[in-house]
Amino acid sequence: MSATYRLELLNRVYPPEVAAAVSTRLEIALQATTFRPPAGTTPDAPVWLISYPDQFQSDERSPLIELGRFIDGPLSGLVDGVHILPFYPWSSDGGFSVKDYDRVEPAYGSWADIESIAATNQVMFDAVINHMSTEGDWFQKFLAGDEEFRGFFRTADPEADTSSVVRPRTHPLLTPFRNGVGETIHVWTTFSADQADLDYANPEVLLRVISSLIDYVRHGATAIRLDAIGFLWKDEATTSIHLPQTHDVIKLIRSALDDVAPGTILISETNVPHEENISYLALDTSNEPEVEAVYQFPLATLVAHAVLTGDTTALVRWAKGIDELVGPGHSFLNFLASHDGIGVRPAEGLLDPEAIQVLATACQESGGKISYRSLPDGSETPYELNTTWFDLMTHGVDEATAIKRHLATHAVMLALPGIAAIYVHSFVGSSNDRDAMIASGHNRDLNRRRFTDLDALHAKLSTPAGRERQVLDGLRALIAARNTSLAFHTEGQSTILDAPNGVFAIQRDHDGHRAICLVNLSEERVEVPGHGELDPLQTLFVL
Repeated sequence: MSATYRLELLNRVYPPEVAAAVSTRLEIALQATTFRPPAGTTPDAPVWLISYPDQFQSDERSPLIELGRFIDGPLSGLVDGVHILPFYPWSSDGGFSVKDYDRVEPAYGSWADIESIAATNQVMFDAVINHMSTEGDWFQKFLAGDEEFRGFFRTADPEADTSSVVRPRTHPLLTPFRNGVGETIHVWTTFSADQADLDYANPEVLLRVISSLIDYVRHGATAIRLDAIGFLWKDEATTSIHLPQTHDVIKLIRSALDDVAPGTILISETNVPHEENISYLALDTSNEPEVEAVYQFPLATLVAHAVLTGDTTALVRWAKGIDELVGPGHSFLNFLASHDGIGVRPAEGLLDPEAIQVLATACQESGGKISYRSLPDGSETPYELNTTWFDLMTHGVDEATAIKRHLATHAVMLALPGIAAIYVHSFVGSSNDRDAMIASGHNRDLNRRRFTDLDALHAKLSTPAGRERQVLDGLRALIAARNTSLAFHTEGQSTILDAPNGVFAIQRDHDGHRAICLVNLSEERVEVPGHGELDPLQTLFVL
């Protein structure tokens, strides 16, 4: 897309005279940009690891170097890339309260360590651009009245009516701070009191953020994840989620990256109901590209419900509408577990409240926790399940059955069109980290264990009868089967096949290649017409 198109987008966001000035500065910056070319080409059916930058810790090497060693060691041949969760200096929220977009946290390693991983793998960076840490330099200069940072963060009158604003958390929307002259100002803090929301009504914020994103590509990013991007543009009189300005800013970022780093994958992360989520794929006829892929949030909830109840009705009904959304330039990032747990809100309209309560109860009874969000009437409703995926799979069954559930659910995810992303703890079947949760007081830390004894981890992965090795070997077999056929191409066609309840059956087609994947998510033996009997929790690839 051209400079003319970008100016059109800017005119939709800012007054004409402001848009013209911003356009001039942006185009000069883009013309002067050089970047690091992406590593290799995109695989036909990529599998990505999701990992914290300090996931693997030792006294000999930086955590980022240890991450690269784990990818090249136990995960060799299994993953094509890695989503490294925020590796910038931070103050809270597991790294998502970023203090500086342009530096690597020294405790994790260096830009050279990131670039080393990127030399042989696709790497996705986080763009946490809705908010920044209140301890960061930007916010501190904003409070001090530094002219350069005036208007960088969104403020509001505490008496203003913000009842229409969608809330993903239960704490107040506004947080009071003292500025440099002793006045109290109230700053938007959508996600926590330590995460001050940037104000994109100030175009200086937009220009600085785009500059940082281009630097990410220069350092080896082949994909950029737009964290919590739906909340980017604020307007107290609206819901302040998915506003037109937000979509226009994303389209502007997409256009800028396409000019300086064609092939960079832009992915939106919006933990919201399905129809809202896919709005970022720009499926209309306007020919205004937005993101290449969206996080497939409903999948985890629907698959968990199917395997815990043996009822695939809701999963199959939803999956039948996926194929029409996949094509050149738009796809999905499919995942089950993540660092945030399992989002419940995306299941709204797909599962009834009773079904969601079944999941919440199963989560709690298997050692997990529930996080809540506030509704406009002041009540609270489940927002996400905080648990490792494996522990959720243990509900009501022994470990051997839990391993089968774990693998069967991942088979469904791997069979769907899109990028497959597997959280590090799902590769090894981790259990909840109750000590970390108790120490921090944060439910999400149940699912964020760090490996501090790498010798012990490798010993477990070398024990054939152990859970960790069985889970890793099982995923290795599923990924190998998927990689056998070009039918599983990221943008290949999918058709959900009729099958008895309890079985998920999908046919994949691409460029003359065809494959069928049958997954029995029930704990009963099931006869599938044309394919014989499937054992409980069995996966069958017909290639």
